[in-house]
This record gives sequence, structure tokens and C-alpha cells, in this order.
Amino acid sequence: MYVSVIGGDVATCTEDDCKNAEKIGEAIARNGAVLVCGGRGGVMEASCKGAISEGGTTIGIMPGAPRGEGNEYLTHEIVTGLGAVRNSLVVLNGDVVVAVDGGYGTLSEIALAFQYGKRILGLGTWDIKGIEQFDSVDELLTELENILSD
Repeated sequence: MYVSVIGGDVATCTEDDCKNAEKIGEAIARNGAVLVCGGRGGVMEASCKGAISEGGTTIGIMPGAPRGEGNEYLTHEIVTGLGAVRNSLVVLNGDVVVAVDGGYGTLSEIALAFQYGKRILGLGTWDIKGIEQFDSVDELLTELENILSD
């Protein structure tokens, strides 16, 4: 199973958001799933750090063309040269999408996830009908682990 993690970049990701994203990454790896993200900083980097700490696999789908722009916790860096258009690839490759925090880039990924019929779990992200919102990372992790164990 693949889990797309989307959310705030380094400009908006708070310390708590990053800690929560790291826990989400840990849970993804512990449950044998692959983490897919946009490959940069903030929530993306923190979730990858968590997954790697548990021996997991991380895939960063990069907006640019030169390899080496991704965060240090990527197992695989896929360059696209597509800019923000790559957002569709990030969510399309997840069996489920987890959104933590986030600005307009995250909002575009959420919209794409709806278009692709993806289930979206949210923590401190956009308050939009259809996103399963959780009040704590522990509640989100319980649901995510249920999904990953099916």
C-alpha cells in the first residue's frame, strides 16, 4: 500500500506539525506501506524522516528537473520538471492521502485527491467537507493503522 502525505512546507510547518508528520511517517513504515510526497521540506521532510527511522521507503515526486533537490530522507527521488502540476502525481500514487497543515499547494492536492476518489485524512488542514478531520495525531494514527492493516 502507498500513502501520500501532503502538507505545509518549511514556511508554514510548525514544530508541532513536523512532530506529527514524523509520527505519521513512522506509522506508515511500521505498517509496511510506502510513503509518497512532494519531496521537499516541512511536512514532507518530517514524514520522510519518520518513515526512514522505522526502515521504511519514501518516494519524493519533485517539481523540478535536476536530481538532488529533495530532502535528505528520500529513498527515491522522481524528477518531473512539471512544477505544481506534479501535485496530481503525488496524490494519484497514494491509496490514501494524509494532509497535515498546508497552504494553497496542499489545497490543490486535496482537490485532486477528491477528483481521483481518494480517501483523505486530515490533521490541522483545510476544513472541507469530505476530509476526515482528526483532533489529535493519535486519533489519526489509529484510523491510518486500521486502513493499512486491511
